Amino acid sequence: MNTQPRHHLSASALAQRYAQVRAQTLALAAPLSEADCQVQSMPDASPTKWHLAHVTWFFETFILERFEPGFQPFHPAFRVLFNSYYQGVGEQHPRAQRGLITRPGLAEVKAWRANVDARIATLLQGTVSHELGELLELGLQHEQQHQELLLTDLKHLLAMNPLNPVYHPQWPLSSVVAAPLEWLACPGGSARLGHAGDGFAFDNETPAHAALLSPHALANRPVTHGEWLAFMDDGGYRDPRWWMAAGWDWRCAQRIEAPLYWQQGGDPAVHGGWTNFTLHGRVPIDPHTPVVHISWFEADAHARWRAAQDGEPIRLPTEAEWEHAAQSLGTALHTQGNFLESGALHPMPLSRSGPGLKQMGGDVWEWTASSYLPYPGYRPWAGAVGEYNGKFMVNQMVLRGGSCATPREHLRASYRNFFPTEARWQFSGLRLAKDL
Repeated sequence: MNTQPRHHLSASALAQRYAQVRAQTLALAAPLSEADCQVQSMPDASPTKWHLAHVTWFFETFILERFEPGFQPFHPAFRVLFNSYYQGVGEQHPRAQRGLITRPGLAEVKAWRANVDARIATLLQGTVSHELGELLELGLQHEQQHQELLLTDLKHLLAMNPLNPVYHPQWPLSSVVAAPLEWLACPGGSARLGHAGDGFAFDNETPAHAALLSPHALANRPVTHGEWLAFMDDGGYRDPRWWMAAGWDWRCAQRIEAPLYWQQGGDPAVHGGWTNFTLHGRVPIDPHTPVVHISWFEADAHARWRAAQDGEPIRLPTEAEWEHAAQSLGTALHTQGNFLESGALHPMPLSRSGPGLKQMGGDVWEWTASSYLPYPGYRPWAGAVGEYNGKFMVNQMVLRGGSCATPREHLRASYRNFFPTEARWQFSGLRLAKDL
């Protein structure tokens, strides 16, 4: 396996990083009751208890089973119960039935976590081989992905409750006005894309390769709730001109009239009475914040509508255009947006004005026009971990950038997220592009 991990870290530094990531996951679950942690709101979402268990399964299955002398599982049945999709490991409990796993209880899952944590700590007191370091880093990156999934799945669950429960009481978050939309031109030419060099990367970010870009421009910031309201007020959800055929069929079949979690019922004089559900409860629409919880179908329709409004060749950016622009930001990619560490748990307008690209990292994952496909020369990792990304390279679209629920250090310019065209329970938004 070639994960290009943080293998330069000492055993003590790895142990410290392991403890920090594992503690962060428990902290995210801390405000929840056992009932909150048990329920599965739809087949694509998993209960919080399952997330806590699955990431522990990963460390036990891929690290302890391989490297611990005299390995014995905490509970033999957990190997199947909390396997997600690794066929190379064995059978899996049906995904849509994860909410039916009432036993083990939350206390036993936490006891399993503590047991595995103690055994990993013992393992890190010895010599840390290159292979162990690779797998440990992969497990930590995997857990950070599940920290965001825990929050997105929890938000979907709480939104089903008519009491509009609050997970994190902190509202309003900001009164900042969104920066004016500006276009930043790129002359095109040859670009170097994909991960190369030191530091961790998933296999789907490799190998580094050349790409040819046509002249184009990117919007300086994501599309806002206010701009989305204009699309809706102009009949955007009722006009098939803006929609792909499959998207229009999806919209009609599902009776989609607004982004996920939007409801009318507020003051009609304030943004048409629209409200949206957040992890802070149900709140009025803030027109200055990046729009969130939209599908690729909706993002593409908005871009087509905006092209007609402005009379310009506006569209979604390709992932090559997006990554080339993000590379120019360097470390600013990790400082200009809101990530999990900010505690906002909702996309925010950027408080800092000035020229240049804004919020390329954090706030909302940005849909691109690119299908999720392998890069030229791509090779999945060897063994069962090779199932991590490669087998999903069909019928998915790429998102870039990260969100308000993504750990800051988890991201880089080459990071590729991916979901089906109709998915919208993730923190997904969009940034516009246009041909020059």
